[in-house]
Amino acid sequence: MGLNGDELDEQLRLFAHEVGDVDPVTVMGLGSRGGAPGGPGVRTVRAPAGIGWVQPAEMTIRCGAGTPVDDVDDVLAEHGQCIAFPPGGTIGGALAVGRSGVRRLGWGPIRDTLLQTRYVSAAGDLVKAGGPTVKNVSGFDLCRLLVGSHGTLGFLGDVILRTRPRPVNQQWFRSDRDPWAVLGDLYRPTSVLWDGATTWALLDGHPADVVERAASAGMEPTDGPPALPEAARWSLPAAELAVLRDHEPGTFVAEIGVGIVHHTGPAPTRVADATVVDLHDRIKAEFDPTGRLNPGVAVLPGA
Repeated sequence: MGLNGDELDEQLRLFAHEVGDVDPVTVMGLGSRGGAPGGPGVRTVRAPAGIGWVQPAEMTIRCGAGTPVDDVDDVLAEHGQCIAFPPGGTIGGALAVGRSGVRRLGWGPIRDTLLQTRYVSAAGDLVKAGGPTVKNVSGFDLCRLLVGSHGTLGFLGDVILRTRPRPVNQQWFRSDRDPWAVLGDLYRPTSVLWDGATTWALLDGHPADVVERAASAGMEPTDGPPALPEAARWSLPAAELAVLRDHEPGTFVAEIGVGIVHHTGPAPTRVADATVVDLHDRIKAEFDPTGRLNPGVAVLPGA
């Protein structure tokens, strides 16, 4: 999967040419996050794949958006580093969907990982957003707008990502204690999950330190986290997760401190605020006035 810079640049030029500037088009990765919407008359394209370079001292990596997340993780493991991405799928797919995985509490949201991208616009142009350094703060942060946009504003071509030190040790623990009490007692947990009866926590660090931190919170080691229900994924304000106390234990797994709920039942009906809808429509009109990028994909709830 290794590429030099010139090879990745050439892939990007070909990708932009393939996307073009006419007719509906959708981008496809490995299909692990729902796949491309497709439909009559909609062309399918694939983003460049391969790793351009790794700069361990700068804690950055450049790769094509079509590169599998697991391939990037394997390469970074050789340098004692990793990225704050959930496993599976492609880099571009993870960024387009914007879902951070159960480590978000400790590792932060996936949008903070993207430092720079070159994406293909609805006009078929290659556009650069962001910068290759961690301290890039100048101008409008277009990278954050693209993350979670489901490819409706532009198709990610290549990316420069922020890496992080790979934990020397990780261990899941469990307890029947209240999840908010556990969250308050633990020092910087990577994840805290709750299914209405049992609380799980993921800790990383030196083995002896991890065991001591868990013991102080009344938790015992376990093999791993609970299976996450796949029927529905809710997004609630983190402070409102207490409403789940009225739900049957085992029908959900909540990410405490984050607000994501994996549930066996449908998510509560949400309708986007009219001001948000208006802003969304104006942004979409600027980036893709004819609606040719990933047509049929709804980004806002209730849309």
